Amino acid sequence: MLRPSLSRIISSLYSSSPKFHLRLAPPFSHSRVQPSTSLPSLPLRRNMNFQSRSYPYPVSPFTRTVISCMRQLYPDCLADKSFDNTGLLVEAPLLPTHNSRPRNTNKVLLTIDLTRAVATEAIDHNVSLVVSYHPIIFRGLKSITTNDTQQLTISLLLAHGISVYCPHTAVDTVPGGMADWLCDVVTGRVDDPESEAFTAQTPSDTEISSDTEVTTSDSDHGYDEGDTLSDASTKPTSHSDAVSDPYVSSPGPQSPNTPKAKSMRPQTTRRTYSKPTYPRPTSHFHPAVISHTRSVVNPSPHDAIEAANELTRSTKYDSSNTGAGRLISFDAAQSLTLLITRIAHAIGLPKGFSMAIPQGVRIEDIQIKTVATCPGSGGSVLSKCRADLILTGELSHHETLAVTERGGCVISLFHSNSERGYLWSVMRDQLERRARIEWTKLQGENLSNQNLSEPERAILCNHQLVEVLVSEWDRDPYGIVVLDDTPVPGVKLESA
Repeated sequence: MLRPSLSRIISSLYSSSPKFHLRLAPPFSHSRVQPSTSLPSLPLRRNMNFQSRSYPYPVSPFTRTVISCMRQLYPDCLADKSFDNTGLLVEAPLLPTHNSRPRNTNKVLLTIDLTRAVATEAIDHNVSLVVSYHPIIFRGLKSITTNDTQQLTISLLLAHGISVYCPHTAVDTVPGGMADWLCDVVTGRVDDPESEAFTAQTPSDTEISSDTEVTTSDSDHGYDEGDTLSDASTKPTSHSDAVSDPYVSSPGPQSPNTPKAKSMRPQTTRRTYSKPTYPRPTSHFHPAVISHTRSVVNPSPHDAIEAANELTRSTKYDSSNTGAGRLISFDAAQSLTLLITRIAHAIGLPKGFSMAIPQGVRIEDIQIKTVATCPGSGGSVLSKCRADLILTGELSHHETLAVTERGGCVISLFHSNSERGYLWSVMRDQLERRARIEWTKLQGENLSNQNLSEPERAILCNHQLVEVLVSEWDRDPYGIVVLDDTPVPGVKLESA
């Protein structure tokens, strides 16, 4: 008896069982052929405004423009791909607007860490894009649920049409990037020298502003003159009135014409916690450039540099100015106490920062000829660098011991405090200036494009000014608790 052919069996099954269909395995596969129940066709909702188009679904043209600008400023091919995860990590589809959700504005929010508080801030401002220096996704996700805080943040942003771009180590390596900004903190800006060098002074109590501290007192000391912000893009971003940050003092209502009172250092017994703030120069910081030379500690690979030059159609990247870490060599040795004072004023006079010096020497006697800088965690980047002073965000216990044992010093600003000031000082203005130019150009080129979807056309017709904000809710998790030797009121300490 002849066996029926496979095609006859398939034909028979298909004709005799209309409610089943076969899912055929690919050739040479050992997978079993299993039927699956067909679902009835669902009627289309005629009142939806989706246009027929092929996937991938469109992304906001404004978001695409800003990402293009970021890649021109900080080519992602220069990021350290051996561990880093950079680029567009969260891509929100461009959906038609409806009454329950307004269209996203032409705003970008810069942050170092994308926490839940920063995500809420982005939603409050209805921004189109968050540029988060640190990647919100470092490793693969197997699920996206509300049980995980990171995944919840991603879900909330997507629900509000907000994308996330993360440049990370690309910002560290470029000339004029974070490592060079830390050099500027120490040496003064090369492109804008002042006539007189800043000299170390002992500030009075009234000069040490309380914008860097929060006390255990219930009284409100407000902001000092250093908190006055110059333009709309630097003003503190609004947050829900029901939410308060315990580390940020909240000034009462004031007339715009009322001068801000200078805050006084509390004279009563207190336990204070330094408010994690943006490192911004104080009004006393007007340094001349200390004569020096700079070099790159770990130059970027040749192929990455070539790719960056090709992307930007330039020749500005080379091994002498592109890579991780910087080494400053002063023409003449500088007092460590003077460098400490310059750094303190450049980052806004915090309550303090961590420092390590060799045993058996006085800080007043230390002279510095070379300084190595690296934003964030500088251990791996600066491990072979034998500079007199290491300026970074953090070093491990044993890495710090290795430096002091060879006679070097370490200044640790806390991880993100060595990075956050760059957003205010450099990235905000650079990105806003370039994005405004590119967005205006894109609008002029595409307003007559007949292939645009309704949401794309609506965004391109929006002549709202491009604005780059810096998060006021982003902060380093660490601060400094400042103690004194007087007893805390109401607390009795028993002697052993």
